[in-house]
Amino acid sequence: MKLALKVDVDTYRGTRRGVPRLVELLKKHGAGATFLFSLGPDHTGRAIKRAFRRGFIGKVSRTSVLSHYGFATLLYGTLLPGPDIGRRCADVMRRVRDADFEVGIHAWDHVKWQDGVRGADARWTERQMLLSRERFEEIFGEPARAHGAAGWQTNLHALRLTQRLGFDYCSDTRGSCPFIPVWRAEICACPQLPTTLPTVDELIGTNGLTAKNVAQHVLGLTRDRPAAGHVYTLHAELEGGNLAPAFEAMLAGWKSQGYDLVSMRALAESLDLRSLPRNEIAFGSVAGRSGLLALQGKEFLS
Repeated sequence: MKLALKVDVDTYRGTRRGVPRLVELLKKHGAGATFLFSLGPDHTGRAIKRAFRRGFIGKVSRTSVLSHYGFATLLYGTLLPGPDIGRRCADVMRRVRDADFEVGIHAWDHVKWQDGVRGADARWTERQMLLSRERFEEIFGEPARAHGAAGWQTNLHALRLTQRLGFDYCSDTRGSCPFIPVWRAEICACPQLPTTLPTVDELIGTNGLTAKNVAQHVLGLTRDRPAAGHVYTLHAELEGGNLAPAFEAMLAGWKSQGYDLVSMRALAESLDLRSLPRNEIAFGSVAGRSGLLALQGKEFLS
């Protein structure tokens, strides 16, 4: 039974500090993973606009954002210029690939995508995706084959582009099993491998969960192993930082539960993509996270 590890790398600090630590930790436990990089400017400070979104302030207070992201990161794009992650961290990214981990695209500008893509037109969407694709090729010398959208946010134009730009699969959504996405009866052929488990920042601070016991809670959710496996999304800034001990406990626990810890590519290659269900893309809330996310909706029966 496979459990795919998807590492979202959102920030300059996460790339510089969190990614090397995660590589070391994953190697220690013999685990595969897919690292999805933010490739352009770090504008994390501009996320302050989300303060007016329901649940955002509560999430910030629960998860000690300052301790995980650092003071400078929270000013990037406002009082401090946002560092160009791809230009300044290309060496870190290549070392991940050279350590035999899959690499792919998370975003060009993480905050811009997360806050803007749902209402964006085709031109805006294509520009953002082309910027990230071109930077990826500059760094790695080959096209990206995997994409995982920032903040689980997407639109129809982005789904169409996942086909045009040649991605083998994407992980832009939350759901229960791999599927072929459908947008208002339009089938988008690039498979989705949705995140199937809650993230630690969604859990900590709720129902008595802390950094010390969150691993046992997550392991309780994976005790029963679904036929299609799981996708767990971690963040370089969290599990590659203060929450590394909790993540290491998860790695050991998943191995004890009999999971093969793999990249998303390994999970995709284990599936018969032709037999995947077709599901509508829906937008809805996820406990512990503010705003609406792209979800695996009802099955589409043509």
